[in-house]
Amino acid sequence: MKIALGADHAGYRLKDVIIPFIESLGHQVIDYGCSCADSVDYPDYALQVCEQVVSGEADKGILICGTGIGMSIAANKVPGIRCALVHDLFSAKATREHNDTNVLALGERVIGPGVAEEIVKIWLETEFSQGVRHQNRINKVQSIEDRFAIHP
Repeated sequence: MKIALGADHAGYRLKDVIIPFIESLGHQVIDYGCSCADSVDYPDYALQVCEQVVSGEADKGILICGTGIGMSIAANKVPGIRCALVHDLFSAKATREHNDTNVLALGERVIGPGVAEEIVKIWLETEFSQGVRHQNRINKVQSIEDRFAIHP
């Protein structure tokens, strides 16, 4: 898989740990930054990653900031993105099986690198269950997105 990865100044250290880990699992990583502690705006990085996922240039995306909250909010504004903020192993699996998420948000200030690696591994390896009830719910979420979409 090709994974787009982005972080702000509060998440770049965890990003730098996660990239080689993902590569060790056999996936390709596209790093959209940032790579320093200088204050930056997380929506800029969320948008770059999400555009790659929506366009099909990347199969999935991972976003990291201090808590993961800002990144997940920004990501879920992009039509076609289903981003989940995850800080535990159960949620990592459930969000793929039940919600077919295509972007994962993590908080560097909330979890350590070991837990983050386990979450990423589970999230990347878990398939959508294809369950009818789950697909129906995803379709309803999509209909909400469609209802509020701005069409030029």
